[in-house]
Amino acid sequence: MALLDLLGRRMCLRILWELRDSCLRFRALQTAAETNPAVLNSRLGELKAAMLVELTAEGYQLTTQGNELIKLVLPMHDWAENWSRKIGDD
Repeated sequence: MALLDLLGRRMCLRILWELRDSCLRFRALQTAAETNPAVLNSRLGELKAAMLVELTAEGYQLTTQGNELIKLVLPMHDWAENWSRKIGDD
């Protein structure tokens, strides 16, 4: 599946996650995602090609499709938080 292939790449989910609530410029996104510029640049290119992220005058932000995807990921995040507490992984 093309989407799972993309999301399985290093830092893709993290980049989407960091853009879920705000528009960020490259450096701010690099800091938030705790990654290096080469990886970030590569992943942003892939996410833009997939129409999940776009570059605006204010910075990078999720597209409509990117926001829809994050809405699908949020329940999995909630599940993971509960699971983590149950197994004692802080």
